[in-house]
Amino acid sequence: MTRDRLGRPLRDLRISVTDRCNFRCVYCMPKSVFGAEYRFLDRRELLTFEEIERVARAAVALGVEKLRLTGGEPLVRKDVEKLIALLAPLGAELTLTTNASLLAAKAHALAAAGLHRITVSLDSLDDGTFRMMNDVDFSVSKVLDGIAAAADAGLPVKVNAVVKRGLNDDGVVPMARYFRDTGHTLRFIEYMDVGATNGWRLDDVVSAAEIVERISAELPLEPVQANYRGEVAQRWRYTDGSGEIGVIASVTQPFCGDCTRARISAEGRLYTCLFGLRGHDLRARIRGGASDEELQEALGAIWAKRTDRYSEQRSEATLDLPKVEMSYIGG
Repeated sequence: MTRDRLGRPLRDLRISVTDRCNFRCVYCMPKSVFGAEYRFLDRRELLTFEEIERVARAAVALGVEKLRLTGGEPLVRKDVEKLIALLAPLGAELTLTTNASLLAAKAHALAAAGLHRITVSLDSLDDGTFRMMNDVDFSVSKVLDGIAAAADAGLPVKVNAVVKRGLNDDGVVPMARYFRDTGHTLRFIEYMDVGATNGWRLDDVVSAAEIVERISAELPLEPVQANYRGEVAQRWRYTDGSGEIGVIASVTQPFCGDCTRARISAEGRLYTCLFGLRGHDLRARIRGGASDEELQEALGAIWAKRTDRYSEQRSEATLDLPKVEMSYIGG
């Protein structure tokens, strides 16, 4: 198994299939920056499905056990289910993260192509708050329709909510109450300083500890042991046995020491950290004629030199560093 300089194995690969999104969420792709005039990547700049499969195959050969398709919004990429069908035979767990705007129409095709699980981003159940956060006037009910369609297609569903103080933090307990008996896993994510366009401030962060405290005051919780080393979410279950939640505390409780994730941007650059300053151009290698063995060697060599631990080093000095935008490499 390929390990970096801090002994961390490469187990997870997150693949952005497009930088485009039909939402303009305020913490990811704010309309004030990513407006109609913003230049998104031309189609020829994106990795083809066949090129993505080559990268994924090389990663699996190096020990990757989980492949996650992200964006932007991955379902706006035409025929993305064909990519899933290409990746399914590789043997890794295959998942996809989506805002669910197109999921109701796509869920059965995704499952039939070989998708194992789906994660839906839903930041509030309050329709007004959710419309304000996605900034394209998209309703909560349509996201819930997409979740229902995924469940009907046999896809296990996780629901992710980014929590920002003063914006949607008053909806934490209602979300916990709503999803508690659905069989879906709800996870709350601390608001992070990804990219350079979301105006992040530490004061806007609602800590994972505070989230757990708020929920447990009304719906008592107890901690659950992690499924494996490097699991992103801290797990908590309801003491009455009705389900569990997760909290992702990358700001207040960094987990860099156990991070096993690499990311491929929409244009084929390999990032070894969500907060990476620059990526490694795999597209140039592929289109320059690199063999599968050479691609695998290059990927392994890049990971072997990795020393990233941004969240452990976060300070006033790091806030203004250039970072890749989340829309290019997903979450």
